Amino acid sequence: MAKGGITLSGLSRWSDASALLMRLVVGGFLIWGVWDNITSDAHMAEFVRFLAKWKFPFPEIMAPLSVWTQFACGAAFVAGALTRWAGLLCAVHFLIAIAMVDRFAGIRGSFPAAALVVIGLHLATAGPGRFAVDALFGGRRR
Repeated sequence: MAKGGITLSGLSRWSDASALLMRLVVGGFLIWGVWDNITSDAHMAEFVRFLAKWKFPFPEIMAPLSVWTQFACGAAFVAGALTRWAGLLCAVHFLIAIAMVDRFAGIRGSFPAAALVVIGLHLATAGPGRFAVDALFGGRRR
């Protein structure tokens, strides 16, 4: 058997491509998820009501802050710019979502937010990979 055959270590040569794919998919999802709130005052007002229902403090401030945080994280992931910061911000943002809302939906209901916490932490610690704006400024660590 070839060296590393059973452990599939040869796949590591694709780690930068898989990091790019993860960033594009997750970043695109984050942007898509808030685009309606950015482009529609009615949707933003609905989100304000949702946050008020769940007892968030200052929902009129928190709703746009949440929306623009998600959008900024998504854009940063797509570009691979300030990825580690965006990863931390994403993790904290979705931890708050779990603590305030999703925990009442159980494990299955909390899973999407929990996955975004883990992805954010992964990007914060592992970085964006070679195919990223951050890599131009030494932001990639091996």
